[in-house]
Amino acid sequence: MLTPVRYFLACFLAVLAPPAPALAGCQQPVEAGTGRPLIEAPRVLVVTHASSEFDARLVSKRGLDEAVRYARNERFPVVYLQDDSPIERYFADDCHPEHRLFSMEGELNADVVARQVYLAGGHLELCLAKTFGALVTQLGRRPPASMTITLPMDAVYSNGRLVEESDPWHADYLRFMQVATYGRPGGEHWPKLSLLETAGLIRTDARMLDYLERALPPFDRSLGKGWRVELSLPTSGTTKVLRKGPGRGAPVLRFEFPETLIPVIQ
Repeated sequence: MLTPVRYFLACFLAVLAPPAPALAGCQQPVEAGTGRPLIEAPRVLVVTHASSEFDARLVSKRGLDEAVRYARNERFPVVYLQDDSPIERYFADDCHPEHRLFSMEGELNADVVARQVYLAGGHLELCLAKTFGALVTQLGRRPPASMTITLPMDAVYSNGRLVEESDPWHADYLRFMQVATYGRPGGEHWPKLSLLETAGLIRTDARMLDYLERALPPFDRSLGKGWRVELSLPTSGTTKVLRKGPGRGAPVLRFEFPETLIPVIQ
């Protein structure tokens, strides 16, 4: 079970704490050229739009920086996707990814071949959704080989577009957003929360899995019937099978949403 006290403390401390100071950012240009690089490794980290232009509260910064640090410690490549918003608003501490690619809406302008892909940064419902979907589409075009796509919940930001009025925690979500955005302008700039904060409002594994299923790419369009598909909360050890597949030898696409990668490197 997701621990309610632990999550609510994390959520409201994040709201009450003073915002982190603006950072100089990684003021480096994206890679030149029109080709699509092939990024092939056992593991790859892709960071989408880590910019205060979209995540003004910087709710994804700590988790994102820890994800990059984890990649550095484990020595696998890091890819930054950047759009044309002001470069000084990109807030990742690490300014030396292996690839820095232009991506206006989260599209993945590279071919990524890996057993495990970590996704960080990015708007869960918009730009990150495009990166997420591109990975699954690419997977479906290659010979079947299992892949795990991992999204640390403290490294992803969201505007709650997937929250439905029928959700039992809908009223809690509205109250939380009123606190988080108090005195701030509306629109798409300020009203963001981390996926981990959302988990703190949802509180139970079963409801969280239901919510996360709404955010998944439409894998049925990309993968043949021979695939097994799983959705996992590795922090609590809970897994939901979305498609059984034909048997034990079936390739597996696993979507996993750990609370954070921070404990991995401590």
